[in-house]
Amino acid sequence: MFLPNEAEDVQVASTSVEKSVAKLMDGGTDNAARRAPGRELAVRARAALVGPPTTKPVAPTVADVINLSSFDKAIGSYLFTSFHVFDNGIVEPAMTIKGALSQALVYYYPIAGRLVITGAADGGGDQLCVSCTGEGVAFVSATASCALDDVKLFDPPFAALLKELAVAHPAAGEAEADPLLLMQVTEFACGGFVVGMTWNHVVADGKGIAQFLRAVGELARGLPRPSVLPVSCGDDSLPELPPLVAAMEKAMLTQESKQFAYLDVTIPSSVIGRVKAAFDDGGDVARSGGEPCTVFEAVAAVLWRSRTRAVLISGDSDADTPAPLVFAANVHKHVGAKHGYYGNCVTSQVVAATSGEVANGDANDVVKLIRRAKELIPAQFENGGVAMNGAAARVERQLMSALFGYNAFYVASWRNIGFEAVDFGGGRPARVMCHVGPTAVPSCVACLPRDSGGASVLLLCVKEEHVDAFLAELESFK
Repeated sequence: MFLPNEAEDVQVASTSVEKSVAKLMDGGTDNAARRAPGRELAVRARAALVGPPTTKPVAPTVADVINLSSFDKAIGSYLFTSFHVFDNGIVEPAMTIKGALSQALVYYYPIAGRLVITGAADGGGDQLCVSCTGEGVAFVSATASCALDDVKLFDPPFAALLKELAVAHPAAGEAEADPLLLMQVTEFACGGFVVGMTWNHVVADGKGIAQFLRAVGELARGLPRPSVLPVSCGDDSLPELPPLVAAMEKAMLTQESKQFAYLDVTIPSSVIGRVKAAFDDGGDVARSGGEPCTVFEAVAAVLWRSRTRAVLISGDSDADTPAPLVFAANVHKHVGAKHGYYGNCVTSQVVAATSGEVANGDANDVVKLIRRAKELIPAQFENGGVAMNGAAARVERQLMSALFGYNAFYVASWRNIGFEAVDFGGGRPARVMCHVGPTAVPSCVACLPRDSGGASVLLLCVKEEHVDAFLAELESFK
């Protein structure tokens, strides 16, 4: 571990690395510099590398190379972008956050490193690792001459502005040389600001990167150290990824992206409340260990049922067609992850059902399907996952094709993973969004934090011809 030294300057990157970061600003057609004059939302400064302050290490010495866990390796070198909208300003947001980012990297030193493939010299080179080089992360400051409200950052559709508010890698093939995190802070004329962050999912899942961003916020507010001391990615005490999930992840890598309509919707609090009440008042709480219906279960049930009905009504499916739901689940408590662990610790759970079961049941019936699947998650890790070996075989034989077909639906939830608690000094975010890029399967990110109530959801889950039917089904819940 290193101890922070605020008097020190950030590390200066090598010329070759500086050049690679400079390409992030002008290497792709998505960057503002390549757009038609007069159309830019934000004016960007030159990209810079930010690393931890130069301090002397104290025992134990930081490992040069960190081996990744099976959870990390299953994700692979996959980029994800989040956007954090703050309507209350702070003094010099970009400079304040840049300094705090440098200090946070003292504790989260692997994020300042680079990916490497080990074993290449002896012919065995297929192990993805993190080399703790301290080269830093990319940081860009930007200014916008308008207010947040002027560009409707609090309202859908949000997607048109995303490329202005974050820095993206120009080419996926350069992953080993690229920073593992890129951050842009855009200051608006109203005093508000947006933090756009692109990170390599191999070093942190959503919960982990939210923990990191909260640490940046704490240091920006003047705390001497993060309230949660991190445990680095690659914890070798974690069990192996369950065979069922490993089979799904392996198959996912072979899938090609498909065209789905981009939708930004909100499930009202009133709808969520009614679905929860139907489950809680119907005696199902007692039958499921006393746990009431969660917001995630209610939102997932509404989305899954609405989507399945829209596709079924269109004639593109029939009642006997498998319509599986696949959702991501945090398993820190099931695998014994240490407090502060920020590496990937997520599994996938399949809810097997036919289109008819989902479409013809009410929302409460669908919640029950989801709840039963959630209760089986611990079994993935019992006795080394032996209990799930049969399930993996059944999925491979019966459901694997359905899992990557149009009738499947993948849901990830950002509810209570920590983004809602990020505070750089002016309060928590008014809204958190993400970039939903091309996907091979119908999917969504649900329960994105916002301060206006309801559950914000970004979806790429239906073809353009099914949008109206899907939205009508959602409307029928109101």
